[in-house]
Amino acid sequence: MSHTAIKDTRTPVDPSDGRGSLSQRSLPRWAPTGFAAAGLAIGAGVGAGAGLSSKVQWGLIAVVAFLVISYTATTVVENRRQAKDRLATSVVWVCFVLAVIPLVSLLWTTISRGIGSLDPHFLTHSMAGVIGSDPNGGVYHAVIGTLEQVGIATVIATPIGLLTAVYLVEYGKGALARAVTFFVDVMTGIPSIVAGLFILSIMLMAKIGPSGLMGAIALSILMVPVVVRSTEEMLKLVPNELREAALALGVPKWRMILKVVLPTAIGGISTGVMLAIARIAGETAPVILLVYGSQFINMDPFNGAQSSLPFYIYEQYKIGEVEAINRAWSAALLLIAFVMILNLVARGIARWKAPKTGR
Repeated sequence: MSHTAIKDTRTPVDPSDGRGSLSQRSLPRWAPTGFAAAGLAIGAGVGAGAGLSSKVQWGLIAVVAFLVISYTATTVVENRRQAKDRLATSVVWVCFVLAVIPLVSLLWTTISRGIGSLDPHFLTHSMAGVIGSDPNGGVYHAVIGTLEQVGIATVIATPIGLLTAVYLVEYGKGALARAVTFFVDVMTGIPSIVAGLFILSIMLMAKIGPSGLMGAIALSILMVPVVVRSTEEMLKLVPNELREAALALGVPKWRMILKVVLPTAIGGISTGVMLAIARIAGETAPVILLVYGSQFINMDPFNGAQSSLPFYIYEQYKIGEVEAINRAWSAALLLIAFVMILNLVARGIARWKAPKTGR
């Protein structure tokens, strides 16, 4: 029997290209940091040499220099494929830094300008009898109003949003489910002033006076679609195998939802609720229309005008005096701290209620 020789037609690998070699050259781990430092140096040098006064222009030059250096050095030392990969990674990092810079600048400005007036006196006194140029006065009445209004809105909106999301994911079919989804999408884009005007029209027809409750109802209208959307997405992430396993054991569907689906998604649901609270905590228009604002302490959200932190910031900044503007920055810092504390509480609840996993 004759044997036919098989010719090897594979293209030989060029060792200089760095492909297929186990000992190919590679850049050190600190190379991206070095490229970034070189880009910053070039941006500062070119910007100063060209007489550019805008630091934004300096930054753009530094970004371009960083990308060019990263791609060129990687091409020379490693290969073109690795250079393209590093270029894509560098672009992602540049976008991340550009997104973080405004956030850091905002936090730094708020902290630096608001920490000066944030003292125990500011937190425990109201603005009753205090004029704009007076360094005294505080934010206590606004904190009480915000806590009561946001708390009532959360109590109203969270069950409605949660049950709506459960219906859409677990039961919703046909025209009714499509109609609910459509109206939730429409409500997501409703401006806060529209929700305030809607409740204001009801107040005028029913001859109801301003109160924190009316503002909370308007805030709940803004909060419901956020809770529905976030909860709906979290429920969709629960594997169907968990539902099928529970139903196969003869568990009723309502009990399966209560004991299996919701505990599995509780982390995402809590985060969505906190995001919805953060969405409404900074709203000013409904408070102006429905709560009217007040410089006195009103502990009753069901009767009489109240204030809130967003309205307090707007009110103090509108006065224009130096002391009033300082109080506005301090209230803004307090509002940011309030939202951050809510997020930390949500993470703690999510970790506590999340299903326990073991090896």
